[in-house]
Amino acid sequence: MEDVRATTAWVATHSSHVLVDSAGIEKVVNTIDDIPKVDWDFEGIHYFDNGPLTVQYLFVLDALNFCFWPDKDLNYDDLASGLKAALQNDKSAFDADRLKKYTGPQLRELLKWPRPLPLEDERVRLLHEVGIELERSFDGKACNLVDRCGKSALNLVALVARHFPGFRDHSVYKGRQVFLYKRAQIFAADLWGAFRGQGYGEFKDISSLTIMADYIVPAVLRQLGVLKYSPALASTIDSNGEIGPGTEEEVELRACSVHAVEKMRELISKKLGRQVLSVELDLWLWASGVQCATLQHHRTLSIYY
Repeated sequence: MEDVRATTAWVATHSSHVLVDSAGIEKVVNTIDDIPKVDWDFEGIHYFDNGPLTVQYLFVLDALNFCFWPDKDLNYDDLASGLKAALQNDKSAFDADRLKKYTGPQLRELLKWPRPLPLEDERVRLLHEVGIELERSFDGKACNLVDRCGKSALNLVALVARHFPGFRDHSVYKGRQVFLYKRAQIFAADLWGAFRGQGYGEFKDISSLTIMADYIVPAVLRQLGVLKYSPALASTIDSNGEIGPGTEEEVELRACSVHAVEKMRELISKKLGRQVLSVELDLWLWASGVQCATLQHHRTLSIYY
């Protein structure tokens, strides 16, 4: 993940629209006596059986975990709980040979969603990609993908990105390539959270992960005074205007969020005298954001978050 840290830091130092406010970071850190403990499944919406089927569920979940905002009634909870119910109803629902054949209407039926999903064709394409490559390289099972990483979150992210193009979350910014890998990283983080750092969730290098740059965390960081936006960008976001994928503004929102939380993590670790994980901060910030009904986030049509 050093590519993620280094390239997002470069964006933060060359940004035109988003500022990482050092004073804002220090102010937030000064208020923190400990990181609030947030249970990974604090809403009780995920499937978990402590075995390979949970790994399969999480991989399918993270393949589809993006872009809910165009449907005001749809959110991550609907996806997680809908897939959970589908798997409880039919344990073969996420078998690789079925994943590679789902249609849009069948995916909707799986989730019990009454209308077309945002970016539905892309969601179906990514399901097919997962099914085909799991079958071709991992005997149809995501647990074999995890077994191959040797208890390394870094290796798992690299394996996922190598075998599944839909997880290759990077952009070009001012002539430089910027790496973010949100959904590949969140797969490792979800395994770690679900299995409580044991079994399929045991990673010797979980500290290597960064936050998962989405559209919730930047909004929370703005609310905290850690990120500052240019007047034009603030106006676009506050008026619910769309920001194009790969634009300077969009890359800066995500990259500056990663860099800002890395700086927060360093200061909090120093203050508390112990290692603080980016995944812990990510879950805390994300949970705070999804529980804030008035949170104003940016809107980008993207398969990456």
